[in-house]
Amino acid sequence: MDSTIRLYSYWRSSASYRVRIALNLKQLKHEIVPVNLVKDGGEHHLADFHHLNPQERVPVLIDGGRVIRQSLAIIEYLEEVYDGNHLLPGTARERARARGLAHLIATDISPLGNLSVLQYLEHEDGMPQIERERWVRTWIERGFAAFEEMLADNPSTGDFCEGDLPSIADCCLVPQVYNAKRFEVDLTPYPTLRRINDHCLSLPAFDLARPEKQGDAPK
Repeated sequence: MDSTIRLYSYWRSSASYRVRIALNLKQLKHEIVPVNLVKDGGEHHLADFHHLNPQERVPVLIDGGRVIRQSLAIIEYLEEVYDGNHLLPGTARERARARGLAHLIATDISPLGNLSVLQYLEHEDGMPQIERERWVRTWIERGFAAFEEMLADNPSTGDFCEGDLPSIADCCLVPQVYNAKRFEVDLTPYPTLRRINDHCLSLPAFDLARPEKQGDAPK
């Protein structure tokens, strides 16, 4: 692909999913470089990838000679460097709210269900699968309860988490709802969250970023 933007991604990684949405919203031509997190112990542990990201995590964005790590940093980089649809709202207050919602998911909920955490609970603590799944559901449910309250009680909530345009908050919400469904979380208590997620997925930028539509997804 004739592009200077490459995204190192794993089809089911929620952090990678966030960036795929952002790239699509910005309408940026890019190449996906798959990194299989489970094959042969994980390709993210190989020396070449370690050189790109010593933390050995996806996503990693390569833009020309720049290497950007961490999904929220990548999204903010894309917003600052490239024109097109904005990933952050227009005022300081709106941007703060969108960032706060994004961080609730990306730094509070998501890390507790990360693959490396679940592997540690399995191999180091001997936690059975049924308990690991309950662990993930517990933290998603607690986080979603707060997220729903923040959406439902705020007049700034519109078609999307902040107003009537998609933002960094929606880039984070949709992948986390995907994870919640994977772990059979009951989403009934979160009607505003569900409404926004469904609306997002009706848009091509979100739809094309779905895990099952990625080239490295199991066929």
